[in-house]
Amino acid sequence: MSLLSSPFTPPPRLLMGPGPITCDPRVLQAMSNQLIGQYDPSMTACMNETMALYRDVFVTENRWTFMVDATARGGIEAAMISVLKPGDRVLVPIMGRFGHLLKEIAERCGAEVSVLDVPWGEVADPEKVIAAIKRVKPDLVALVQGDTSTTMCQPLKEIGNFCRAEGILSYCDATASIGGNTFLTDEWGIDIVSAGLQKCLGGPSGIAPITISPEATRRIRARHHVEAGIRTQAHQNGKGERIRSNYFDLAMIMDYWSEERLNHHTEATSMLFAARECARLLLSEGRDEVVERHRINGAALAAGLSAMGLRLYGNQQHRMNNVVGVYIPDGVDGERVRRYMLEDFGIEIGTSFGPLVGVIWRIGTMGYNARKGAVLPTLACLEQALRLEGVSVPAGAAVAAAMASYADAGAQSDE
Repeated sequence: MSLLSSPFTPPPRLLMGPGPITCDPRVLQAMSNQLIGQYDPSMTACMNETMALYRDVFVTENRWTFMVDATARGGIEAAMISVLKPGDRVLVPIMGRFGHLLKEIAERCGAEVSVLDVPWGEVADPEKVIAAIKRVKPDLVALVQGDTSTTMCQPLKEIGNFCRAEGILSYCDATASIGGNTFLTDEWGIDIVSAGLQKCLGGPSGIAPITISPEATRRIRARHHVEAGIRTQAHQNGKGERIRSNYFDLAMIMDYWSEERLNHHTEATSMLFAARECARLLLSEGRDEVVERHRINGAALAAGLSAMGLRLYGNQQHRMNNVVGVYIPDGVDGERVRRYMLEDFGIEIGTSFGPLVGVIWRIGTMGYNARKGAVLPTLACLEQALRLEGVSVPAGAAVAAAMASYADAGAQSDE
């Protein structure tokens, strides 16, 4: 068949992995709107509205809260390359794959990176992080709140506030956690936070919300040409280091999102529409209510998995609300079970990375899929997939345990 004969039609899937997830239909509808010019007053109004909405999502008063037109990783890179210059000292607590990513990006910026290694399945003790900060004296502490590779959620308040008191910048990757777990940017003293839509916010990958504190903004702008052809005093004195990316130069992107609308690139209009709708939906439901919805559905999934006789991975006191890790039973081909789930039942669950490949599955309840109508079919189908592998599973126990968990939480509807 010729590729020209028909458009691509993706198969129906329920995406219950660690992300991306099934997109909220209301976000898809927002993305289907016709394009408008990037300087159309309606477009710039949409940009301003999106900034205001995401201040509430991040729980911040930061003026510079906007979108980086890239995937979540682009938001991470924009933050780090705009703040770091060669020779800067960076501390990265590593509790999973995405801590290693922060380390790599910081090294590519020419920074001197120190790490605090944490056993996978645990989080970094804030007291130990603070002790490491005192020892390393970093210019930046780079953290991951929710690392989907291990399903752990890092406590941030003590670390962020210590950094703020010491004049040390802090950055947090909240891609996998924001929306489904509490995040209080200003109260916790975090200077820069970046995220993505494709997890708890219920949208597609392709745009990265970011918020930047006044102090981080000052330091970023100090590395940039404040006016065309004019260097800052730091540059004139030979002490500055220009941001080494054009596209990910946050100072230039801030100018684009400012009232001056200095051209940097053409805004990703459909993704902007998606981002605005993701934030609108979250805030209409209520930040705390959305976090609680993720908690309730994550707890129901965990209860169902345990009722099947499966063992949950990691320190459950620090597990994210929106992703559950579960050990693959001995003797079971984990990838074959995933194929059964996908090909026979149309449900995707995740594998993992590094030392956890073939050891655990990761199952997400996030965004649009943080609901009974996604959790219960996933448990029922996983029970059947395990039976196909010869695992003796108590019939119906998983769904019954999940329903009991919902009843204990007082959940009355599939929302």
